[in-house]
Amino acid sequence: MADEEHPASSPEGESTEQEATETANVAEDATTEVEQPVADAPVAAEQPVAEEPVAAEEPAAVEAPAPAPAVAADAAAEELEDDEEEEEPAPREKPSVPGAHLEVDIVPEGVDPLGRGEGYEDAYAIDPYAIDDDGDQKQDGDEEQEETLTEPISTAAIDLASGARYRATGKRKSAIARVTLRPGSGSYLVNGRTLEQHFPRLTLQRNIRQPLETVGYEDRMDVVARLHGGGISAQAGALRHGVSRALLEADPNLRGELKRRGFLTRDSRAKERKKAGLKKARKKPQFSKR
Repeated sequence: MADEEHPASSPEGESTEQEATETANVAEDATTEVEQPVADAPVAAEQPVAEEPVAAEEPAAVEAPAPAPAVAADAAAEELEDDEEEEEPAPREKPSVPGAHLEVDIVPEGVDPLGRGEGYEDAYAIDPYAIDDDGDQKQDGDEEQEETLTEPISTAAIDLASGARYRATGKRKSAIARVTLRPGSGSYLVNGRTLEQHFPRLTLQRNIRQPLETVGYEDRMDVVARLHGGGISAQAGALRHGVSRALLEADPNLRGELKRRGFLTRDSRAKERKKAGLKKARKKPQFSKR
């Protein structure tokens, strides 16, 4: 049995081993053939890469002149300056003023800007707004009128007999003054007190004395008055009105002058009454929408 198995296995086993070795050799040759171009490819690719830097370096070395560093430094400084100028914030634009772009035209006096003759303004173009003569005339007229109003009336003729009494009533707002004029030295007796005690303000005292001063009898007649109602200012107006009307009783010819100066006019100004739904005469409460 052992002899039969040996001869059968020897020739067939050798043939199989040879076939296996041949197939292995063929496979190795195939791999080497496939890998050979892959190994050669990097060599072919590396050659131009090594040559390119040499070609690029040659013109740079040729073009760089001797003063190149200074020029490069100047260029760099200019670039830095440009960058700094660009980085600076732009100034804010100021709001434009209407007419700021217009030029001021200064025309000397006596020269016509349109080149017309000397007598043109006198004949045709007189500007009433550029001449102050009318204003001066008005001011002069006002001053003259004030002087005439302050001057005493020279035509007054009042009987200053010892028993002469001239009575009248004056009113202002809610104040009432019952006035009596009589010959005297120019004293005032108001509710049993002097004028300075009852009316401490100088303006009120001046207003009360005006009627007698305009007539010229401020030192020759005494004033006795009874006042009630109103305040200090209203009582002063009522007393002035009463003295003026009493002078009219003494001399009716004084009516024109006294009326022209405003002494006989009853001052109708008064506080307006309060209205329903309002805080005062016209003041409304605050409006609230919600």
